[in-house]
Amino acid sequence: MIKGYAGRILEIQLETEKFVFKPLDEDIAQLYIGGKGYGTRLLYDLTEPGIDPLSAANPLIFATGPLNGSVAPQTNRFAVVCKSPLTGGIGNATCGGSFAYAMKRAGVDLIIVQGSARSPRRIEIEDDAVRFLPADDLWGQGTYATQEALGKKLKHAVIGPAGENRVLYAGIVSDERIAGRTGVGAVMGSKNLKAISINGKRKLEMDDPDAFKAYTKTVRDLFKEHPVLGESMKRFGTGAIVNTTNGRNIIPTHNFKYGHFDDAMQVSGEHMEEHELVGVKSSCIHCPVTCGRDVEVEGVGRVKGPEYETLALLGPNLEIGNLKNVNEWNYLADDLGMDTISLGATLSFAMELQERGMFEAGVSFGDPDGISELIQDIGHRRGTGDMLADGTRRMAERLGGMEFAMHVKGLELSAYDPRGSFAQGVEYATTNRGGCHVQGASMYLESVGPLTINPQNLKLKADIPVIQQNLACAINSMVLCIFSTYGMFPAAIHNMDPSSRTHWALSKMMENMGPLFRGFMGIKGKPMLWWEKWLTYITGETMSSGHIQEIGARIFNLERIYNLREGLTQADDTLPSRILHEPTFPGQTSGHPLDALLPRYYTLRGWDAQGVPTTKTLDKLQIRHSA
Repeated sequence: MIKGYAGRILEIQLETEKFVFKPLDEDIAQLYIGGKGYGTRLLYDLTEPGIDPLSAANPLIFATGPLNGSVAPQTNRFAVVCKSPLTGGIGNATCGGSFAYAMKRAGVDLIIVQGSARSPRRIEIEDDAVRFLPADDLWGQGTYATQEALGKKLKHAVIGPAGENRVLYAGIVSDERIAGRTGVGAVMGSKNLKAISINGKRKLEMDDPDAFKAYTKTVRDLFKEHPVLGESMKRFGTGAIVNTTNGRNIIPTHNFKYGHFDDAMQVSGEHMEEHELVGVKSSCIHCPVTCGRDVEVEGVGRVKGPEYETLALLGPNLEIGNLKNVNEWNYLADDLGMDTISLGATLSFAMELQERGMFEAGVSFGDPDGISELIQDIGHRRGTGDMLADGTRRMAERLGGMEFAMHVKGLELSAYDPRGSFAQGVEYATTNRGGCHVQGASMYLESVGPLTINPQNLKLKADIPVIQQNLACAINSMVLCIFSTYGMFPAAIHNMDPSSRTHWALSKMMENMGPLFRGFMGIKGKPMLWWEKWLTYITGETMSSGHIQEIGARIFNLERIYNLREGLTQADDTLPSRILHEPTFPGQTSGHPLDALLPRYYTLRGWDAQGVPTTKTLDKLQIRHSA
């Protein structure tokens, strides 16, 4: 067995309460690493086309990678893969905390949960022991109370009422982190599975533990001294992005009608640090970054504070400039177990429907009254909340308003307006799970990072998403935190005056280095970045940027053919009408120029004009597929 892997897959059949440990397939591990890559391969192979995502036929796959179980910073996340009930295509999400570390300690790389239990159940896994236990006493409990009741001996992945009630954007919570997107929690709820708890005594085996240990110390020191990972993230968390996106006119405001909110500072990371932080800051196991915020919610006490996406989509997007409101709504969503991105976008869509006289939502832009109650109603599928629990696309199909329904492929947009970030718009349109930013984060290279190119011309706007999506696929298969990529720019660039001529010259140079950029990322040489070196030291297999790009492209194309098999087409590679046609910048006569960029993106991907991967591309990437 390749080092870095436990070497076992645990298959669980809920209906019969049977389980079996099977060996990990080394060929699949070498082709797809682990995490979401291995999980997608299993989903494709284990299911027939057209299954109902909320039926027993949809497997729920928890997956780690070779970096999980180590003490390397930002390496303890797990992936969840299934068919999405929200989009009808590939569903996946990743989550931090300590669950992935515990999976590897139990000697398990992946858990495949099949079938459905007849009544609420939970599962405990300790080394070779697997126990099926009743969960009637926990059913209906929030994610915080559930984890407290389960105790600290094992590490947990749980759902709240939103998952139990099959809210289509319900997530799976571990510690205070959440696998939030695409409705993975609804799938877990459809199986009558409240929780999986796990731990063990096994240790991770590495090919070169001494080199790994020495290099990990170097990376820890680099992270501690880095302006973002060691300073900004520690002080402000991801909330530091609020003022950046607001200043660049790309923070979603009034259901993405505008890109600027006058009171954005009031919900920023800077404001949180000065007025709202209590106690200590938190992090996932073995991570020195401590990006988690601790805030106080009245009547509850200390809870995890909101991330950037939550701040933007439950703040400016609803025209709310009060951080205490956002803190409360973030807590409610976490305890109910649902994705705050889809929640915020769905709430703003309902508000605009009401504003136009198309629906009585009971909530309005700029007014916090009724929002807490509506969030509770969504999580329990009560009254008006029952309709909002199905997400933006289904609401638009029933009530109208598709032209301002902010989703791609059924997944609500995250908090970067692509009219001021063209590459991010291409990424939204083509990402397989829908309108999401962490499947590539193209905006970091063009609109919110330390060295950005012109976000509103066509240069590199099809190239960047390809490279970034490939990288993200590999990172989510290792499974590594996407924040690790913040360290790719050295401190000198982060500390540079953005108004200086040197900064301008470097940005222009990057904007015009497309062929060099693509060529460098394709070189299969020596490992250079930390994840490449960690993979090499742990597995014994040489990994470089070229290897990472090839593996990422393989995973991305497999997701693509899964989506095509499930009925998604080129027509789904689009953006909301508001984004395509309504300008938000002076001098713009339209919105995002997607039509001008999509053909080049398809060509770079090796797809035909209909967005279908060619046989040549699939063969080159060694993707096994049915005709």
